[in-house]
Amino acid sequence: MANPDSNTLRLSQESLALIDAEVAKYPADRKQSAVMAALRIAQTEKGWLKPELVEYVAHYLEMPPIAAYEVATFYNMYDTQPVGRHKITLCTNLPCALMGANKIAEHLKQKLGIGFGETTEDGRYTLKEGECMGTCGDAPVCLHNNHAMHTHLTPEQVDELLDELK
Repeated sequence: MANPDSNTLRLSQESLALIDAEVAKYPADRKQSAVMAALRIAQTEKGWLKPELVEYVAHYLEMPPIAAYEVATFYNMYDTQPVGRHKITLCTNLPCALMGANKIAEHLKQKLGIGFGETTEDGRYTLKEGECMGTCGDAPVCLHNNHAMHTHLTPEQVDELLDELK
């Protein structure tokens, strides 16, 4: 069980304030409703959600740790393993595939020298395969670190993105 006082797990006051703001959106007896936001905030600060961090968040929200684990392992936006500094998640669902996502995937794999679910040796890039990102009309799309979406991807745009991230 995670010790909420552990310095390696403790979240910054800024992150705790952000979590508290999310908790405030729900009735007082429903703190656990903020679990998705709290996990996102914790991951943004710490880089990934190691098991002890998921437990820390669960204890902070006064919920069973297994319930927080269920959320962290169900959604692909949460990283339960270390990832590179730049996580690129490419949508490969049907609309994106029809618009060239498979070509973009092969280009990314060749440029980075890794496959889906892998991280470059220098720790700079992780390549992930993602589910629908809700912008099928802009296909193919990818997310950079779960926050910046890139649309209408071409191999040239991918090269530009990778150059910007160096």
